[in-house]
Amino acid sequence: MKRVLPPVLLGVVALIAWELTVSLGRIAPFVLPAPSAIWHELVAQRGNILDAAGASGLNALIGLLWGTVAAVLAAMLASRFRILSEVSLPLAAVLNALPIIALAPILNNMFESTSSLPRRLVAGIIVFFPVFINTLRGLREVNPTHRELMTSYAAGGWAFTRLVRLPGALPFVLTGLRQASSLAVIAAVVAEYFGGLQNGLGSRITSAASFTAYPRAWAFVVGACLLGLLFYLATLLVERLTMPYRY
Repeated sequence: MKRVLPPVLLGVVALIAWELTVSLGRIAPFVLPAPSAIWHELVAQRGNILDAAGASGLNALIGLLWGTVAAVLAAMLASRFRILSEVSLPLAAVLNALPIIALAPILNNMFESTSSLPRRLVAGIIVFFPVFINTLRGLREVNPTHRELMTSYAAGGWAFTRLVRLPGALPFVLTGLRQASSLAVIAAVVAEYFGGLQNGLGSRITSAASFTAYPRAWAFVVGACLLGLLFYLATLLVERLTMPYRY
């Protein structure tokens, strides 16, 4: 309760202050809707929000999975070969610097308008950098005693990576995955702003805003926030199941 109660109280106080500010200050809905209006739309549109969250969540999940696998494999190669490490770090930094709003329209134009592949590619590209950097750091931090032991066994490079480097890098991999989980949702939702299938949270937000239904747009924003929180909690659960000795 000591850990849960303070943020809950802070959230309740913030919502009350928000409601009073909007109602007493007579702020227009297109500037800032009241929490009560957003809640009303959240309840009324719960079916549509769940459907849209399912579409966006699937895109984010696929992007998270392939981006994580690609990042771990790239980090293994970079840790094994020095020349690849020197080349891959600048390329990873370039990928991290790519803005979603510039990348999503280009990928949408490369594929059919009914394809979800551009959104999944965007999510995977955004996921790649944090997982790659954390994994590479973990693969490089090897206990000297373990290195000497494997050398005494005449273990090869890939055997050393599989038996020592990867298990030792697991906390770093999960840290990168935890950072990337919310980024995957953000990337998938933002990518939906730029065309393609109109079945995700991002397209529903832009559609509601274009029809000046701002409380409804904010309700879909809340749905996106809850989806990102769900992804984050899922990665925490994976971390607890994979490394119970840390808790």
